[in-house]
Order: sequence, then C-alpha cells, then structure tokens
Amino acid sequence: MMAVPAFAQTATAETPAAAEEDATIVVTGSLIKNPNLVSSSPVTVTTAETIQLRGSNVAEEVLREIPGIVPNIGSSVNNGNGGASFVDLRGLGSNRNLVLLDGQRIAPAGLGGVVDLNNIPLALVERVDALTGAAVTTYGADAITGVVNFVTRKNFTGVDMQVSSTLNEQGDGFRFRTDLTIGGDFADGKGNAVVSLGYQKADPVFQGNRDISINGISSFTGNAGAGSPTSVPARLFGMRPLDANGRPVTDPTVANIGNTQVAPDGSRAIPFYQDFNFNPFNIFQTPFERFNMFAKANYEITDNIEVYGRGMFSKNTVRTIIAPSGLFAQTVNIPLSNPFMNANIRNQYCGFNTTPGGVNGVPTYTPRFTQAECDRAATATSPTDPNYRTVRVPVSRRTVEAGTRDSEYTTTLFDYTAGFRGKLTNTVDWDVSASYGQSENIERATGYLITDRVQEALLATNPNTCLSGNALCVPLNVFGPAGSITPAMARFISADSTTRRTTSLTQVRGLLSGDLGVGIGDAEPIGFAVGAEYRDYAAAVLPDDFSERGALGGGGGPTPRVEGGYEVREVYGEVIAPLLQGKPFFENLTLEAGARYSDYKVRAAGNPSFDAFTWKVGGNWEVTKGFKIRGNYSKAVRAPNIGELFSPVSRGLTNLGTDPCAGSAPVNNANLRAVCIAQGAPANLIGFIEQPAAGQANAYGGGNPNVQPEKATTWTIGTVIQPAFAPGLAITLDYYNIGVTDAITSPLPGDSIAACFANLTAASAASAACRAIQRNPDTGSFDGESNGLPRPLSNLGRLKTDGLDFNVSYSTDLGFAKLGVNGNVNYTFRSLFQATPTDINRECVGYFSPNCSFTGSIQPKWQSSLRTTLSFDLVDVSVLWRHIDSVIQEPLNAAPLAQGGDAAPFFAPFRRIRAYDYFDLTGRFNISDNLTLLMTVNNLFDTKPPLVGNAAGATAFNSGNTFPSTYDALGRRYTVQVNVRF
Repeated sequence: MMAVPAFAQTATAETPAAAEEDATIVVTGSLIKNPNLVSSSPVTVTTAETIQLRGSNVAEEVLREIPGIVPNIGSSVNNGNGGASFVDLRGLGSNRNLVLLDGQRIAPAGLGGVVDLNNIPLALVERVDALTGAAVTTYGADAITGVVNFVTRKNFTGVDMQVSSTLNEQGDGFRFRTDLTIGGDFADGKGNAVVSLGYQKADPVFQGNRDISINGISSFTGNAGAGSPTSVPARLFGMRPLDANGRPVTDPTVANIGNTQVAPDGSRAIPFYQDFNFNPFNIFQTPFERFNMFAKANYEITDNIEVYGRGMFSKNTVRTIIAPSGLFAQTVNIPLSNPFMNANIRNQYCGFNTTPGGVNGVPTYTPRFTQAECDRAATATSPTDPNYRTVRVPVSRRTVEAGTRDSEYTTTLFDYTAGFRGKLTNTVDWDVSASYGQSENIERATGYLITDRVQEALLATNPNTCLSGNALCVPLNVFGPAGSITPAMARFISADSTTRRTTSLTQVRGLLSGDLGVGIGDAEPIGFAVGAEYRDYAAAVLPDDFSERGALGGGGGPTPRVEGGYEVREVYGEVIAPLLQGKPFFENLTLEAGARYSDYKVRAAGNPSFDAFTWKVGGNWEVTKGFKIRGNYSKAVRAPNIGELFSPVSRGLTNLGTDPCAGSAPVNNANLRAVCIAQGAPANLIGFIEQPAAGQANAYGGGNPNVQPEKATTWTIGTVIQPAFAPGLAITLDYYNIGVTDAITSPLPGDSIAACFANLTAASAASAACRAIQRNPDTGSFDGESNGLPRPLSNLGRLKTDGLDFNVSYSTDLGFAKLGVNGNVNYTFRSLFQATPTDINRECVGYFSPNCSFTGSIQPKWQSSLRTTLSFDLVDVSVLWRHIDSVIQEPLNAAPLAQGGDAAPFFAPFRRIRAYDYFDLTGRFNISDNLTLLMTVNNLFDTKPPLVGNAAGATAFNSGNTFPSTYDALGRRYTVQVNVRF
C-alpha cells in the first residue's frame, strides 16, 4: 500500500518530509543543520506524492495550485510568453522571490535574473518547500518575499520509470511525459550516483475550439465582434469616405469619419469597419517540448571528507501562436499612381483634408488635391514626373495571407556544481563548492511583416516592379479583400527574425556549520553557520537587425541590444541558540539571528558599485508539547538586476482601455483639447481619435543605471499545534507582513494617464506629466510610431502586502482504510503598489483590471486547497478541492476619469467574477510491488471559466475573454500514468 500523500505540510522537526536519511534536518531558510531544528518562518511543503497525484507536467503547474502564489508567466500565457515560466510569491513580482535547487541557485533566464521553472527536473524532486518571508540573509538578494526550494532525492537506488499522457475531453491538448531514473551505491556503499532522463511534450489548445473564446467580446459593452481594428479588408486613415450611395460624407458627426474600411469589393472606402477577430488564432495551452537530464553523485574519500557533484541539462521549446501580422496603423507614403489603387479610392484620398475651425470647433473639409491634379497624378509613373503625387497615411491591414505570427523559443540550459564537504570536528561541518550555469534562449519569429519592405512595395507605380529597382521587390496590394496579397507579395514583405538571449552564473561558496558544543545552561548546544560567497552574473540580449530596429509589423516595438553583468561578494552568518528546554511553559525556547553583507560591482561605465547589509531575528517558543509559537523579523534588500540596470529606453506595448483624448470628449473641452494637441495629436483629428486598439497602447521605458537596491521589512508570527489528544493532527497559522520601500518600479499605464488627466478641467498642456505622453502625429492615438505613455524606472516605488496562511494535516486509521487530509488556506489582507509618491497607492487584492495585472494574474482574498485521500490495501482514492474567492473590477479602473478613476465600468455582468471551486479526482492502483497505475480527472465537473471580455486585464493574463492562468479554460481532462520500479 502506498503512503498517504501530504499536500501542505509545515516544516518542523516532526515533519517526515523535511528529514534527510541521516536524521539531520535541512530546513529551507536556514544554513544550519541540526537534528532538532524547527523553522521560525512558515514553510509550505509539497511532496512528490502530491506531484504524482496531480499529474503535473512541469514545475509551474505544481506551484500554481498553492494558495498565496499568484499565477505568473506559464503554459497558459500565449501573447506575452517569452519561452519561460516563473513563480510569483505573494503577488509582488517574480523578481522578488528566489528559486533554488537543493538550496542552491541555478542559472537564471533573461535579464531579470529569474529562474525558468521549465528546467526543474520534477522526476527526482522529493519535495518543494515554499518559504514565506525574506530569506535574504540566508540566500542573498532576490529573496524578499521568500524562496521556493526544489529538494531532490538523496542516495536513490534502483530504477524508476514513469510514463503519463493527458487528453482534454474535447480531444485536444494532448500531453505526454516520460522519465527514467536510475541510481545506486558503489564502492561498498561509500558512494552513490543517480541519473534521471526525461521527455515532455504538450500540444496547443486553440481558443477557437472553446465556446467562450470563439469571438472577441468587448469588456465594456458585452458585444461580440470586439477585436483588432487592424482588419481585412484594410482600414485607411485620413480619407473622405463615401456613403452607401457613393456620395461624399460631409457630416462630421458620422462615426469613424476619416478612419474607414475598404469595401469588400475593393472599390471604395466606406464609413464603417468590422474589427478583426483574432481569438481563434490564439491558444490557451502553449505547445511545449523538453528533453532534460539530471545527475548527481557523492563519494566518501575518507571518513571525514566527501566529494560531490551535480549536473543538469535541459533543452526545451515553447511556441506561441498569435493572429496574423499586418500593418498596424503604419504610416506609409503611397503614390496616387499605385497600380492597385482604383479611381474611387484615389479620389477619396485626393478629396479628404481637414482644417481646424468651423462651428464649435468642428473641423471643415477641404480637398487635398484638385480633381485635375488627382487625375494627372494617376498616370505619373516616376517621382521625376512633375505630376507625381503621394499621400502620407496610416494604414491598417491584416495580412492573413502570410499566416500566423509564431515565436519558437528554444532554451538550452546546463548547470553543474562540484564540491567537497566533511567534518572539521564532531559537531562542525565544512562545505566548499563551485558552480557554473548558462542559459541560452533563441527566439525564432516567423510570419511577421518587415515594415520597410512594406513601404518599398507600396511605392510601386506598376504591378510588376518597384521604384526602388530591387529585383526581389514585389508590389503590394493593400486595397483588396483577403487573398489579394499573393504568395509572392507575402514572401517579399515578411521574413524570419532571430533574437538570442544568454545568461550565466558563476558561484563559489564556503560554509562552516554545526554547533559550538556548548549551550546556555542545560539547553542544547548553540548552532551556527558562517560563510562567504562570490557570484558573477552576466546576461545579454542580441537581436537581429529586424528586431533591433523594430521593423517587425505587430512585434510590439524594438528589441534593444543589451549586454551587462555584475559581481557580488558576500559574507554571512547565522546562529540558533536554545535558551530554555524542559521547563514549565518553556518546553523549548529558541532564538535565532542572521546577517549578510553584500558588495556589488557593476560592469558599466564608471564602474558603479553599492553595498547592502541585511539581518534577521526570530524565535520559537514551544509552550508545551504540541503547542509552539514562532516569529521572524527581517531587514532585507534586493539589488537591481541586469535588465533594470542596462536596458536602454525603448518603445513597447502596455494595456490601456480608455484614452481621455479619444472620441468626442475633447471637442467641447478646450483645456482637454489643448492637452491632446500638446501631446502630438493633430488639431484636425480632435473628435476622431480612436480608443486604444485591442486594449493595447504604446509605452516607453527601460533600465536606469542609477537605481540602487530596494529595501524591505518583513515579519511573520504564527503557531504550530499538534495536540496529543488528536494523534496525526497538525495545524499551523501564520501572519506575514512584507513592505518594500525604494522599490525599483515603473508607473502603471493608469498612473501615467492619471498624472496628466486626473482632473479633466485642470489638466495643463504645459505640465511635464502631460507633455511626457507622446501621440502618433498622424492618428492622435497611442499606436504606430508613437512612443505613447511614459513608464520610467526609478527607486520611488512602494509595495505592501500582508495576510494569513493556515495549514492543516490529519491522518488516521479508520480500520477499513487510512484517511489523509491536507489543506492550505491563504487570506490576503492587502497588496498595495505605489509607483511614485504622487501616484495612486493602488490596492489589487480581490480586484482585476489591466493595472492589477502588473506582476501576474488575479490575486483573490481567499484561496484554499484541500486534498482528501482514502488508502485501501491496493487502491488509493484522492480528491483535491481548490477554492478561488470572488473578485470584482478594480474600483479605480471602473470609475471614469471625470470621477477620479482611470477607465470606465465594464459591462455589468463582467464587473464581478463569482467564487470558483475545482475538483480533481485521482485513483491509484497498486497492481504489484513494482507496478502502479494512476488515473486522474482534472476539473471533474467541467467547470467553465468566467466570461469577462478581452479588455478586463493585461494581455498576458486576460486572453480568450477570460483569465486562463487563474481559471481552467481547458475543461475536463484525463491523465493515465504508469510507474514501474525495481
């Protein structure tokens, strides 16, 4: 019979999951080894049993189920996934927690220094410890909110093979995993070696195959058809459209005047358009394939000296798929003699022009060219012809003929460690090690247009050759319906693009730990650990020419070239002192403390440097057997990472639902009108500026070489109850409080808007906050070549969160079966973010909005997981119940600007997401001592995800009209797993 699984245990001396075979407990969050150590900080333990019962494919799926962890980039993120998966403890950002493997760092992914969970070797993981509260004094910077430590099996012997496959009830999303682990002792038991090989694969799940996501739905109106204004046929800006009868439209109140769509027959521009439905092309589950190998060995050279090593290799490929590329309000020059521009379109281009003035600020319309000039220009085939004329206009045209935009991210990681350890005395151990790791991520983007090739192809004056004389150039038809762009045209205007991202980490560590051999009074000896560490980080982003200069149509802006690194030298120490033991009301009273000094040298001009000092104090008071009180207080820092130091300022995309300058609002508000014009909006387009396309707006920001370490104060206090009258029962309750000052942050899009437009009647065109916003001079919007919203990086931010963690585990023998119950509950009181002292101190717990997705997906107030298992002789039946509390639209996001908000209310049914409950059922059949069969049904009742439309959150987490990282968008699915052991 298999052991009863444990889901959320608390790491104490009595917790079997925390014990090594030599009975020396290594608690995550301390460097001191001691057989009687009890953690003063709460540690949630997820065992290998739970991972097996869940049928998880990668580590990110394991962590996503733990309350208190906010879903970050993972397998459910499509548009915004860079080929890696991250963890976000407490919702303060994946860059403020640390991921470890056997208590040591491994090579990170990207400029942020964050570990890619796709590389963790799950097959050999014995348990996963998630520690709440700063662990900076123990592990160094990056651990402000805590650490996640993947602990692998020790001294494994035998053969373990696992094969599993998963299929959704709708027949898609097939997943396959197989692992082979072989280990054994050698040299008469002096050594042990183990190697684990693994392969995983997952197929995509397209949003077009789920009812909720077939069509884009507006979060503001609830209407289907909301998508992207980059459509097919093309949308043409700056024209005088014709009505349905072919007559010029002169009434400025007609909707979308000047922003028109080519009629389906390609003959003319008409004063309405249909948004492009991009949903069916996008995916709820990213395709994934991984090969991985993990090996480790140890050998006793003498009775007191042991050599050990660890090696890890992983090659994984993540593919994202989004809707076809196109001209996204790209401003181009088109000759009036373009061979694909018919007379009606040409006459409309010639006839539309606007000048400010008229009645009540409504523009008047004047011809751009006379009819005679227009007719002569139609036949001018060369720029040297005096009749040659071009029009400069933004064009939006979805190039469905070129296929989807695919990004294939292939990450190759290797990381190895070698070291010696042994005993200095009977009570003091030493450990010296060195390690090196390197990660290379190569992104190959296909299906993207090359913007300058588009311009070259549009300057043609005959259908066969381009004015540039480039023999490869094929003139482009953007005026026809779908299919009018031929394969030859599509080949010329599109190209593959490659970006290479590399990181490396070199480490050297030395540690003395143990006890002093003496204690205070008759208490146990004082434990200690002292050490020194050297780390060298390097990272680079090396884009090709297309990506670096932002030439990819729909690529979100340039990918800057970045190269940087820094070194850090540290010394640290910890002490644990038992003060009283075996006394009335003081069964055990222990005090612990630690400190770390870090010296950073940045490889940059001027060789900037900074240092940091962190410390902690904590303690455990076991009042009587079975009842403990514990607490921990820490002053911590987080040093800026390479991206925060070295990334140049560049343009990218952010999320914005409402633009104050869009629509009719500035027409009758002279002050608002002046602000919009000062930001670059053409005066003649006031009243016709459109809302951000698909809820996305341009923004500009980057690194800042002047940022310094951010500071944090964290503390926890809690209790552990293991009552003697209820054997098998353990309860923990802990309060945590984390505050970050001088936080390295950027304003949210709502902050940038509010800084200028918080008071529509008093917004000043001369204010720095207003002038920092930069609009497209051709459309007045935040699209095309505009820089958009400012998001500068600084040390001006503040972060704050606090909450409660409740854990319960219970096991008992019912006679006919063994019962195991393990539960974990999190309640978050607050999660506040303020980018600068003048920005909004924004609360995001229990709310959803584009601004409240700044670090991850939704963070509800209540979350819980409860696993109940009945173990019979040959069969185990286990049910996992996960609860997600209800959430509502962020109040500031729901309030219009005129009322001090930053957007507008969503469609009434979309303003609240009800509480959700998911159930997973697993049956484990112990066919023999060597063979086990598991069958799991995830989302047992096929609970559908909430419908909120496509602008309710940030693009990465609000996709397919829902939040697929928080709620299950795949539906009921079945996993079959076979384990063979020898």
